[in-house]
Amino acid sequence: MKKKSVGLLLVLLLVAALAGCSSEASGGKTVKLAYVAWDSEIASTYVVKEVLETKLDMTVEMLQVDAGPMWAGIADGSADAMVAAWLPSTHASYLEQYGDKMEDLGANLEGTKTGLVVPTYMDINSIEDLKNSDLAGTLSNQIVGIEPGAGIMMATEKAITDYGLSDYTLLESSSAAMVQELDKAYQKNEPIVVTGWTPHWMFANMDLKYLEDPKGVYGGAEQIHTMVRTGLSDDMPEVYDFLDQFNWTPEDMAQVMVDIQGGKSPEDAAKSWVEAHSDQVDAWVASEKK
Repeated sequence: MKKKSVGLLLVLLLVAALAGCSSEASGGKTVKLAYVAWDSEIASTYVVKEVLETKLDMTVEMLQVDAGPMWAGIADGSADAMVAAWLPSTHASYLEQYGDKMEDLGANLEGTKTGLVVPTYMDINSIEDLKNSDLAGTLSNQIVGIEPGAGIMMATEKAITDYGLSDYTLLESSSAAMVQELDKAYQKNEPIVVTGWTPHWMFANMDLKYLEDPKGVYGGAEQIHTMVRTGLSDDMPEVYDFLDQFNWTPEDMAQVMVDIQGGKSPEDAAKSWVEAHSDQVDAWVASEKK
């Protein structure tokens, strides 16, 4: 009986070893992507996921977190990469705190913008106009925000102070909840002020405008950067090379966002975009194939 047990143990160990070899032969690497559940970052991160899985044969683990934990995860190595760093203004505080603990691969998208957004039917043009007490009353003294800790929320808190908007409360919610409130008000032609950013599908579906920001609280045009953990170039050079090459336009991103908003899953929307832009995607992974 003892000899049979030893023999069985050896067989199990051999099977385990062969399984391990098989895993390595097929790639077997897992890439952890951190992202925030903003429509823009869902679009970009799922496209990156699709390319990693279909072009580089990687397993991808998606880590949906808030902005602070997203940066912290890259800094401490619990996540491999993110394509969601809004710089130089929106995530400036996170860059200052964590920037020296990770590698910045540069911009993957140019021409972003953040600020306070209203429907074009509202007869105001500047954040300064919000100081009107009658207007504040029609807005229920509220600015509809997104997740607490997001860079745009910190900028809006500063805007409330700098522009003397002490009558207003910044409502914490989520990007999805913010858009729901905006759409609800828009359908009724009611006044509303929200924290907004470009690219976002809401600008394609509604006539909206940014309020002018004469004090420059929200900064100017921004970029979205790709950040990776220290050592990724050594551990996964093929992943590093692809992420270093990944870049697209606001129009590219909008196509994916509109598909998702129209009912497609993020996976299906990303797959459709990747299949329709094969030349662009092949260029992203070309250096890995050399």
